[in-house]
Amino acid sequence: MIGASVAISMADILPEDGTRGTLVGRIWRKGHPEGPSIVAVRAEGVFDISGSAATMTDLCNAPDPIAVARSPGQRIGALEDLINALLAPIDLQAIKAAGVTFAVSLLERLIEEHAKGDPTRAEHVRKELNDIIGADVSAIRPGSPEAEALKRTLLERDAWSPYLEVGIGPYAEIFTKAPPMAAVGYGADIGIRPDSDWNNPEPEVTLIVSARGTIVGATLGNDVNLRDIEGRSALLLGQAKDNNGSCAIGPFIRLFDETFGLDDVRQAKVELEVTGPDQFRLRGQSDLSKISRDPTDLVMQAMGGTHQYPDGMALMTGTLFAPTEPRIPGGTGFTHLIGDRVSIRSPKLGTLTNTVNHCDKIPAWTFGVSALMRNLAARGLLR
Repeated sequence: MIGASVAISMADILPEDGTRGTLVGRIWRKGHPEGPSIVAVRAEGVFDISGSAATMTDLCNAPDPIAVARSPGQRIGALEDLINALLAPIDLQAIKAAGVTFAVSLLERLIEEHAKGDPTRAEHVRKELNDIIGADVSAIRPGSPEAEALKRTLLERDAWSPYLEVGIGPYAEIFTKAPPMAAVGYGADIGIRPDSDWNNPEPEVTLIVSARGTIVGATLGNDVNLRDIEGRSALLLGQAKDNNGSCAIGPFIRLFDETFGLDDVRQAKVELEVTGPDQFRLRGQSDLSKISRDPTDLVMQAMGGTHQYPDGMALMTGTLFAPTEPRIPGGTGFTHLIGDRVSIRSPKLGTLTNTVNHCDKIPAWTFGVSALMRNLAARGLLR
């Protein structure tokens, strides 16, 4: 899907150090035939490097992704002239997500479960759960003997939950966020179901992982969540998470090089700003240093001997931020309104900005894997 126009300066969309890092992405190029091209974003402009990597999967699975990203390519213009053509920077990769990786997000999932998807009960449930388990959960290491002892205590209090199982147990929650090719990129509309009355953005660092299980870079993601639907039953996770336009990724992948590495991911700060048509403004921050499971552990749990991804994967790492500020004075909490502008920023990764709409009102997803293969073949890029 081609992104809609969003007014933002190039200094904002790019990382704080501009094009100093190795930035790669995807752009929809006009022409005969038109189609998605792999590009490198450099100080001199945007360069089409599809001759070296027909897909982002090819680039990330290459023995040396940096060498591919730095291949000469063809300059196709300045970034400011191509903003509206930006796509999600992944293509054939599996799109996975890790949930309940922060103590705060664990408590919010428990609130959804106990409130049965009813936002009017959320604040009462929040106070009850904080009294019972809040401090204990925030200090516990998942899978540890202390976690097992806490589990026994909570079982005795009849306070155990599937969310606690993945929050403090040995196994992380890893789920499929969306099919390959379904993510939208910078500037595009993101979707919420019209039958959802309690939903929110989930700003997350997204790991880019090769088929070998190696983290080769990172980008930003919005794991849009319908809290009322998931809260009715954990078995409704797919309905709550995987809808048209409900996964945004971008703006670019920053590959690991001499300017950026895994320790930068571990210390990443992710800022969220929501501005609404009702003049509402919400700001928050997620700090990856407070995550309960290391990014490498999440990758090992998502990919390994029991499940392979030959095209690699994009793995959302979860969020510390769960908005609870009332949208309306005296109201019951936060939920999106149509027209909300959601901006997610991290200093080393740039800014991902999207606008909220109903899933059935945004462009339908029609360009899938088969369409991509036919398009690349027609352009002479498959070999």
